[in-house]
Amino acid sequence: MIGLRHLETLDAIRTAGSLVEAAERLHVTQSALSHQLRDVEDRLGVMLLNRRTRPVRFTVAGERLLLLADQVLPLMRQGLRDIRALAEGQSGRLHIAIECHACFQWLMPALDVFREQWPQVEMDLSAAFTFAPQPALLRGDLDMVISSDPVEDEAISWLPLFSYELVLAVAKDSALSKLPFVEPSALAAQTLISYPVERERLDVFTAFLDPAGIEPLALRKTELTPMMIQLAAAGRGVAALPNWAISEYLHHGLISSVSLGSAGVWRTLYAGIRREELEVPFLQEFIQTAKQQSVRGLSGIHLVS
Repeated sequence: MIGLRHLETLDAIRTAGSLVEAAERLHVTQSALSHQLRDVEDRLGVMLLNRRTRPVRFTVAGERLLLLADQVLPLMRQGLRDIRALAEGQSGRLHIAIECHACFQWLMPALDVFREQWPQVEMDLSAAFTFAPQPALLRGDLDMVISSDPVEDEAISWLPLFSYELVLAVAKDSALSKLPFVEPSALAAQTLISYPVERERLDVFTAFLDPAGIEPLALRKTELTPMMIQLAAAGRGVAALPNWAISEYLHHGLISSVSLGSAGVWRTLYAGIRREELEVPFLQEFIQTAKQQSVRGLSGIHLVS
C-alpha cells in the first residue's frame, strides 16, 4: 500500500522538475527523497520515473498515480484546513432547538445577523416541542438548546440570555383587565389557553397555579400565538404569555395584560451548550448576538449577566 507521503513526493517532483528541487520543496535530503521514490516503486512493482531525462519524466504508471494525487491531495488539504478552522473555533456547526413558541420573534433576526458574521458555520433550527432536546444536546445531535426551564446537568452549561415577565393576556372589556394583578384563584373561573405542551413545561402552572393548588376552569390548546391572542381578545379564554411576545398586540389595543400575582412571575431564558464547548468563539459570539438583538427588538426584558 502507498500513503499520502508517497503522493506528495510524486507531486513535488512533478512541480519541481527534478529530484534536487523536489527535495528542497519537501525539506528533505535528496537521498531521503530517492529512498521514498524507490519505496513506492518497490511496493507497486513498477517504475514511476524515467531518471535519464532532464527534466525527469513520469512513466505511464507514474502519470496514473499523479491522477490519483490530483484527486486525493486537494481533498486532504481542504480537510486539514477545515479541521484547523474547527480547532480555532472559526467554523463548525450550530444546530439549535428551541423550547419557546414565541422565540422566533427575536431569534430569527439574531440568526440573520450571525449568518453574515460567521458564514462558515453550518446552521439549523428546530422546535423542541415533540422531543426531549437535552438528551439530543448531550448526544451531540444538537449544539444549543434555548429554554426557560433548564434541567441541571454537569455536562451542560446554561447561559442566561434575558429575563421577562409572564403576563396574562385578557380581553379589553374583561373584569380582569381592570385589576393591577390577578391571584391564582381568579383563573379557577377562566378557560386557560396554552401551547400544546406538557403541563410541567408551562410556567403558568409550575410558577403560579400549582403552588396555590388552583386548576383553571378549562384548558384549551393551540400552537400559534396569534390564535391565542384572538381567542383572548374575543373573551373565549385567557393566555399566559411573555410580556415581549404580546407587546405588539397591546400597542394596537387588541388585548390587555395583567400581572400574575403582586410581584409578577419573572422567568429567564437560557442558552444551553455542552460544557466542553464553552470557549468556542462562534458559540460565544452567537450568545452575544442573541442578547443584542433581543434588547433591540423586545420590550419589557432585562439582560442577565
